[in-house]
Amino acid sequence: MSETSAPKSPIKTIVVGYDDTEPAKRALGRAAELAKAFGAGIVVTSVARPLALSNRGVGPVDPADPPSLHREELERAGHELSELGLEAELEVAFGPPAERIVALAERRHADLIVVGTREPDLLERLFGLSVSDAVEHRAHCDVLIVH
Repeated sequence: MSETSAPKSPIKTIVVGYDDTEPAKRALGRAAELAKAFGAGIVVTSVARPLALSNRGVGPVDPADPPSLHREELERAGHELSELGLEAELEVAFGPPAERIVALAERRHADLIVVGTREPDLLERLFGLSVSDAVEHRAHCDVLIVH
């Protein structure tokens, strides 16, 4: 490499799983710091969960968790990033959250996924419903879990 060429950034695209909770807000903040430091792009997704999964795909959307709620969450996240001088792509997804976050990261050739985590409750531990754990085990890129 010549002295005049700048080194390539190891992080070009960051995908953030976002749901407007405190852990997700911390994850968004950390992703913003990294995006600024590396000059990376940010793609923020919020995933509407289906009522049920079947062998034919996902069922109807949970009425308590509609896509419109996720669009509002993403608008707030986009506003937060805008105030920090960052532009982000915002994408509502539908399905199992970890699966959709990882699929988006693969589709966008992300270098890093950033998700928040909290202490799982008893049912989440029994049934393995932690989104951050599932993302960590399925992703083909680096994953940052923000506590």
